Amino acid sequence: MLGGTEFVGRAVTEAALARGWDVTVFHRGRHPAPAGARAVHGDRTTAEGLAALAAADGPWDAVVDTWSGAPRAVRDAARLLAGRAGRYAYVSSQSVYRYPGRAGSDESFPVVDGDPDADAVAYAEDKRGGELAAERAFGAERALLVRAGLVLGPYENVGRLPWWLNRVARGGPVLAPGPRDAWIQYVDVRDLAEWTLDAVAAGWHGPYNLVCPRGHATMGDLLEACVEVAGAPDAELRWTAPEAVTGAGIEPWRELPVWLPPGELYDTLHDTSAARSGLRCRPLTATVADTWDWLRSLGGVAPQRPDRPGVGLAPEKEAVALGGA
Repeated sequence: MLGGTEFVGRAVTEAALARGWDVTVFHRGRHPAPAGARAVHGDRTTAEGLAALAAADGPWDAVVDTWSGAPRAVRDAARLLAGRAGRYAYVSSQSVYRYPGRAGSDESFPVVDGDPDADAVAYAEDKRGGELAAERAFGAERALLVRAGLVLGPYENVGRLPWWLNRVARGGPVLAPGPRDAWIQYVDVRDLAEWTLDAVAAGWHGPYNLVCPRGHATMGDLLEACVEVAGAPDAELRWTAPEAVTGAGIEPWRELPVWLPPGELYDTLHDTSAARSGLRCRPLTATVADTWDWLRSLGGVAPQRPDRPGVGLAPEKEAVALGGA
C-alpha cells in the first residue's frame, strides 16, 4: 500500500488486514499505520524515499496507490515495483473525463490528456497521467484503474460530509439546496476498498467507474440522514430552489458540499454509469451514521488535507440566503 494512513488508503489497508492479508504500508510517517501493517517510511518523491521502498522486503501480489499529485511519482514507484509485484491498482478519479460530461456516460467517454512524466499540473490531468504511468510500467493487463467518484465515509479529510453533519448538529434553520429528489452519486470509502481488493484478487484490469448506481440516494436522503443522526432538536431543513441558492451567490459543491444544481456539472458528477463495476453499496444511512460516530470520536473536528481548500457555507451568508428564500 503506497500511503495507507489516511482516508482511502487507510480504508484499503484496514480492509486488507481484516481479510488476513499481509500488508506493507509505505508512507512518510506523518500518521500511524493501521495496527497489523508493516510500515516502511520514505518520501516517494525523493531518491532516498524510493531507496527505502526498493529495500523493503517483497515481493507482493498487488500494489494499491492513491497518489493525486505529480504523475512522475506514480511512474517512479510503478517502475520500481513492476518486477516485484503482480498487479497495480491505481485509485484514480472520474475527473479524468472531459468536461462537460454526458448524462449516463460510462468508461468509454473521452478523457483529458495526461503525461506520465509530468510534474503536477491540475487534478484531472495529474490523475490521468498517473493512470498512464501505471499502465506503462505494469502493462494494460496488470493495471487496474479505479475511477472513483465522490468519496464519503469515516476518515474523510476533505470535509464534505463532516461539514453537513456539524451544520445540522448546530441546529436552527438549515439551507437545504434542492431539488430534494435529485439523486447524488458517491462511493462509501469502505465499499471502494472492498471492491478494489476483490478486483485485484480476481485479476481485473482497465478502467472502472466506482460510484453507487443512479437512483441509490438523493440529496434529500443525505440531509435527512444527517438530521436523523446528528441534528439538534431545532434543526429544520429549509428546501430551497436551486436558482434561489445560486442567485444568492452561493457556490455549489464548495460552499454546499455534494450539491450541484441541474445542468452540465450535475450531469458530469452525479449522472454516471457504473454498471461495469458491479459495485455493492451499503445504505446511505450507514455511511452517514458511521461518519458521525467517527467524527464524534475526534471531538467533532475532522482532519483536513492541506492540499484541498476548506468547504462549507459561512453562517452569515446562510442566514442572508434563508431570509430571501
